[in-house]
Amino acid sequence: MGAIPALDELLAARTVWRAGRGGTHADGGEPTGHAALDAALPDGGWPRKALTELLLPADGVGEIALLLPALARMTAGGGRVVLVAPPYIPYAPAWQAGGVELAAMEVIQAEPLDALWAFEQCLRSGCCAAVLGWPQTADARVLRRLQVAADSGDCCGFALRDRRHAVNASPAALRLEYLAEQDAWRVHKCRGGQLPSRPLRLAR
Repeated sequence: MGAIPALDELLAARTVWRAGRGGTHADGGEPTGHAALDAALPDGGWPRKALTELLLPADGVGEIALLLPALARMTAGGGRVVLVAPPYIPYAPAWQAGGVELAAMEVIQAEPLDALWAFEQCLRSGCCAAVLGWPQTADARVLRRLQVAADSGDCCGFALRDRRHAVNASPAALRLEYLAEQDAWRVHKCRGGQLPSRPLRLAR
């Protein structure tokens, strides 16, 4: 009997989900601003209360452009967006040109271990609409903590990581890998839905 509440807690925290359970979650998704991607995702957008992994061959391949429409809409609606230890100093005019309200964006500079702590705390705070982090050393246990923190804080979390991590299992609700040779995004994992049969080419 003791195992049942434990399983219920895991399901409630969305660190696991029931196989074959399709359809849209009650929370719905945060529209990505890319119609083809919204159509491919079971929530109809970025999963809320969850961690999304973007797996990249290098920095600057379009990952920020992918996120900008959603981040712009969040800040326009009064939400706060936090960047935790970005690898480069964000270029404010480009973010502003993408529609992001700069007054609603925070940048936290930190060393790798402190950055993981800050990433988790921002996700858990309940004060952020979205948090972007660039974890360098996160393993499955750390990612699970980030996933639970995003759920607790009602936040969209985005972990931007090297594509070499694609071969490792992850508790993230959604995983996308950028394929430079095709200029497209492959969905490796999406909670509660079927994987698209082919990579998605999205307008910049």
